[in-house]
Amino acid sequence: MAAALGDPVRHALEAVLDAVRDRTDGAVADYIPELAKVEPEQLGAALASTHGVVHEAGDCDAEFTIQSVSKPFVFALAVDALGLDEVRRHVDLEPSGEPFNAISLDEASGRPRNPMINAGAIVMTSLMPGDTADEKFAVVLAGIERFAGRDLPVNEEVYSSEASTGDRNRALAYLTRSAGTLGAAVEVATLAYFRQCSISVNARDLAIMAATFATGGVNPLTRERVISEDAARWTTAVMTSCGMYDESGDWMVRVGLPAKSGVGGGIAAVQPGQFGIGTFSPRLDARGNSVRGVATLELLSERHGLHMLQHHGAPLSPIASLSRVEAGDADGGSDGDTVVALRGEILFSEAEEILTRLAPLVGDRGCLVLDFTAVTRVAAGARTIFSALPDTMGRLADGRSRVAVHDPDQVLGAAER
Repeated sequence: MAAALGDPVRHALEAVLDAVRDRTDGAVADYIPELAKVEPEQLGAALASTHGVVHEAGDCDAEFTIQSVSKPFVFALAVDALGLDEVRRHVDLEPSGEPFNAISLDEASGRPRNPMINAGAIVMTSLMPGDTADEKFAVVLAGIERFAGRDLPVNEEVYSSEASTGDRNRALAYLTRSAGTLGAAVEVATLAYFRQCSISVNARDLAIMAATFATGGVNPLTRERVISEDAARWTTAVMTSCGMYDESGDWMVRVGLPAKSGVGGGIAAVQPGQFGIGTFSPRLDARGNSVRGVATLELLSERHGLHMLQHHGAPLSPIASLSRVEAGDADGGSDGDTVVALRGEILFSEAEEILTRLAPLVGDRGCLVLDFTAVTRVAAGARTIFSALPDTMGRLADGRSRVAVHDPDQVLGAAER
């Protein structure tokens, strides 16, 4: 769903693009001849929320090849297809601190350092189902299209250019093959990988794809579950430490969003649980990251407090009120009971506050009733604790539990107890 014309978020994106538009440093990628032909002045950004609204600014419809931005999405598909343990037999999950095309293999195991560098990404593509390059690529394309929520073309000119100049990637594939970590013949793996990098996307696509990680694996527009929650979480973690190559540490300090860049000029960034952002600008810095894309995300983070480790002050207490039930009250409970009205989202820290502050009220003089009527969500770990309270806190003289749960909307995932 597109945002309305008077969209304040779009205006915020446009303001940031205007602030970075004059940056002319960097250069388009030229080691792949077709990428050297890209118009360097293009600049766009899109933000897709987890509730399915997309805000766009600048050249959001301009198409470019996905290149290395494809890597986290293929890693997630591989994890779901094979399981994390099997994937880790073929690739490590450690930052390399080296350029994207470096020979970065573990000396003992021969595994690439992580799936975000070329060596690791080629191995991930080689693990896709199928015997031929076409079969493996078909699985990759179908998966990336589910992330984007639409059919995506392949730029055949870029593919041909990559295939004819990709000797370094073939060399990386041979090294992983000799170490026993590549899952296919070198030519099968590399041709499938070259086609993967040549998929055409735009900034809007990248925002929706990143937002699919932010939702825990569900495309926020199509509502299709694309990957499991585990795969989304694990992939976002790898993006956090490895997604921006040898700039990943500096990136996390300055921007604070898990992200992945590509030499096509795109960047996909994730704010877990909130949104995904896609940017496009072709000029690259020395590390292969989009100059104006990096500047856009850095300024967005600074202006709007988007850093994932940003401290937002003391949260609202999840305890809305405490009231004593008097004889004859019409709202339920027994005389002498204490009703605690809870509110909002209850994650681990909120559960800890509730249980710590209310512990002194549990005794033999009445039942402590936890009212979840105004609670919108309870995290899985907290849900288990609350559901078990009536059985673990003992009984009053009249046989009732010392702690009762009132949960009319079943936010605890079980019938009211």
